[in-house]
Amino acid sequence: MAAKTSTARKRATARRKTATRGRHPARRVKIPRSGPLHARLSSWLVLRVIVPMVDDHKDVVRSRKDAAILRATHQGCPKCHGNGQIFTKGKNGSFTGSKPCPAPATKQKVSRWEINRAARSMDKNTGLIGWACPCGKKEKPRYRDAKLATKALRTHERHKHGGKTVGGAWYAQTTDAGAQAGQKQPQPVPSKVVTDSGLTDEQWIKKNKKIHPGKAIAQGKCWMCAGEGKLHAAVGDQQILTVCPTCTGNGKAPTAA
Repeated sequence: MAAKTSTARKRATARRKTATRGRHPARRVKIPRSGPLHARLSSWLVLRVIVPMVDDHKDVVRSRKDAAILRATHQGCPKCHGNGQIFTKGKNGSFTGSKPCPAPATKQKVSRWEINRAARSMDKNTGLIGWACPCGKKEKPRYRDAKLATKALRTHERHKHGGKTVGGAWYAQTTDAGAQAGQKQPQPVPSKVVTDSGLTDEQWIKKNKKIHPGKAIAQGKCWMCAGEGKLHAAVGDQQILTVCPTCTGNGKAPTAA
């Protein structure tokens, strides 16, 4: 009697896992359209406001802790000056990109208590990136790299400007050592009364440069003096050249809090 031959069993093909689109899980839950009004309002408030707000806060805290780790492990680094990453600038002074610091870490281990303290200190946003739009909308530094900040800026332009680029840009908050490295700080212009300008009071005041606050912040300039560090004013019959009170004469944007 011939031996029976067993046929190979066919295995069920695995289903292709389709990644869900970029919608928040809370937004995929349907809000009940029937029932008491207060129950429906409570569901809408929890699913559409509170849950996304808590998740955004968690993302910000995570970014601050990551930046605190990089600052601690690259403390005293001559290349990144303690930021943990290097920010590049264009000819007009605006930030154009970011890349990780190629130098090895100066400190291999950081305590959890030190990280948590640095993530809640005055420098909690140092090393992070924000964005500003000429329409006046801006976001404080909260992103780890320029790619994420640019994505958030494009989302704002898509929702508020019909998807058209209107000149917005992102800006980075760096350490004091990184901001001063390789840059010669200009001397503040002393306040003085000018008597031989040869201009009328209106012409003297028009010498103040005007720039939109959003563009000034995106370019790293002071929004009040447009990076000049000085202001032209006329009081009574006197023409005055004074130091900008916002940037104290250096023309740089104040450090974001």
